[in-house]
Amino acid sequence: MNHQSNLEKIITILEDICPGVDYKTCQTLIDQQILDSFAILSIVAELQDTFDVYLTPMDIQPSNFNSAQALTALMERKKAGGK
Repeated sequence: MNHQSNLEKIITILEDICPGVDYKTCQTLIDQQILDSFAILSIVAELQDTFDVYLTPMDIQPSNFNSAQALTALMERKKAGGK
């Protein structure tokens, strides 16, 4: 899977869980409280299923969830075996 495909999958997940946000440009999903704790839990479950990765509590931090791009980078690191 390439970066663009991963990003598109993540944007689809985000739109399904919390519609009405421009996920292509928004960089403050957590900072502006666009995503709440329930949305984050749903996103984590979807990411784990879609990308076949396991997210640890250390992965669930604002810097990884502030944008679709940050989530894409996290998924690519996890798929590559990194943290």
